[in-house]
Amino acid sequence: MYRDHRIAVVVPAYNEELLILDTLETIPDFVDRVFVVDDCSKDATLEKARAFAEKDTTKRVTVIHHEKNQGVGAAIVTGYKAVLEAGEDKEEIDIAAVMAGDNQMDPAFLPHLLDPVVDGKADYSMGNRLVDREFRSGMSKWRFFGNALLTLLTKIASGYWQMVDPQNGYTAISRRALETISLDAIYPGYGYCNDVLVRLNVYGFRVKNVPHPSRYGREKSGIRYSTYIVRLSRLLLKDFLWRLKMKYIVLGFHPLVFYYVFGAFISIMSVLAGFWTLYYKFIQGGAMFVPAVVTLLLFSIGAQFLLFAMLFDMQAEKNGGWY
Repeated sequence: MYRDHRIAVVVPAYNEELLILDTLETIPDFVDRVFVVDDCSKDATLEKARAFAEKDTTKRVTVIHHEKNQGVGAAIVTGYKAVLEAGEDKEEIDIAAVMAGDNQMDPAFLPHLLDPVVDGKADYSMGNRLVDREFRSGMSKWRFFGNALLTLLTKIASGYWQMVDPQNGYTAISRRALETISLDAIYPGYGYCNDVLVRLNVYGFRVKNVPHPSRYGREKSGIRYSTYIVRLSRLLLKDFLWRLKMKYIVLGFHPLVFYYVFGAFISIMSVLAGFWTLYYKFIQGGAMFVPAVVTLLLFSIGAQFLLFAMLFDMQAEKNGGWY
């Protein structure tokens, strides 16, 4: 127990036979329950996790096995469901943290991650490795660029404009948030952390960034940013549209939806007008001045609509949730 709150840690693991024991052995003593979710590993991850659980005198470790590989997001959802079900025979878990089985997440940082949720300042806290140059010292420039780009896209999609480093899987979530969002709807693969943020924002849950240094060791990342960014961008676009519909139409109403719609429509029209202007100038040999002015005018109007929509979205974030 941590500060009178029962804590659970979800440990998703896939082919982590080299690091799973290091991860489990260093989980702090104040953690009440540990749920290891083996996502159909092809190595000895499952056997090592089960052996550790059998030898654990506290009996706090539960190992769950997926018969088929479903993805890291699905593994975490399985762990979250186990957290919610744990209260049926024992006291309810108040906060669930995620510590991946690759030992990337420093257990000494866990109290800092839990504090905002325990203090009632946040419903979901997440690590932030990008805020300080020293904290990201172990991160390659390409990885930093990918994280920075995905941070920008996730800000727009999720509505959490102050959030940084959404790819950071070191998180803690309150029981109330877990019980509110639809766990079965969470994206099953890499990108689940971005998807969770979108779903939390719809219900107005508070998110807190907690700076911490990156930690890389023997683990190998399974993410290929060249394809991952493209795939995740499609997911974020879908999530963005879903969030606008749910938060500002279904569960409430805000005119920023019209600003986004008009802004997107006019911006697309300006791009088409730009292509037509180039065609008219270089293919048909016509005068370029008037079409160019119309194109620039459309672009500026579309940009203003989009900027105002984002401004309203930022204001809605500051106003908090209705729950």
